[in-house]
Amino acid sequence: MVKEERLQIIIDTLKKDSKVRLDQLSTLLNVSEDTVRRDIKELDMQGLLRAVRGGAISHSPVPKHYREREKHNQQHKQVIANKALRFLKDGQVVFFDGGTSVVALAAALPKDLMITVITNSFPVANILEDHPSVDVIFAGGRLHKTAFTTMGQETIDTFRKVRADICMLGICSLHHSMGITSIIYEDAQLNSIMINQAQKTIALSALEKINTVESYYVCPVTDVDVIITETEPENTALAAYRHLGIEVV
Repeated sequence: MVKEERLQIIIDTLKKDSKVRLDQLSTLLNVSEDTVRRDIKELDMQGLLRAVRGGAISHSPVPKHYREREKHNQQHKQVIANKALRFLKDGQVVFFDGGTSVVALAAALPKDLMITVITNSFPVANILEDHPSVDVIFAGGRLHKTAFTTMGQETIDTFRKVRADICMLGICSLHHSMGITSIIYEDAQLNSIMINQAQKTIALSALEKINTVESYYVCPVTDVDVIITETEPENTALAAYRHLGIEVV
């Protein structure tokens, strides 16, 4: 089997299973584990997967730019937002990050809900500027033109000064053993602070982001109290998270 065929089989297997192991691929391809390891390294350098110890797992399939993400899987985001509403009560102080599922949640807030939202997301702030009952504290800083959020020390300082009841966290990638990760270093840093400053963290994640990994580490998955997806909680892809004691909605 030529190298190009091996690489394609690895990619196809990963698409089907979301993860591959060196020993399994070695048997499947009838080559040594060292050969498989080199193939995986090459695919990692091409950005087609994420090499991990003993194998590889998928990248998040979600587009990187906000303008593309906001149009991606809109129906799923609406389902996730509607599920998340039940966790919001009058009088709460809530962090909203820049995830597009969180933007959908902001748009779904009832007009009589009286909470305070701290956010670094321009789209969230724009949606809530006309909300009659939600107070908004916007965290200033440097504009990240791909994410449409603010970042930097000024942004960090704003979140560090607040003890929130809930952190509504839009997920880039989530894996039961590799934790929560992001494609943007500054975003990962800020998300970690938001989680630490909140009494409860709720991860809003489409199912396609589950069991994927990106470059920048946020926290272990057990730092999350609730995972909300568009599917039923009993979905087998979510079993590992239920086993860890995380509420799955």
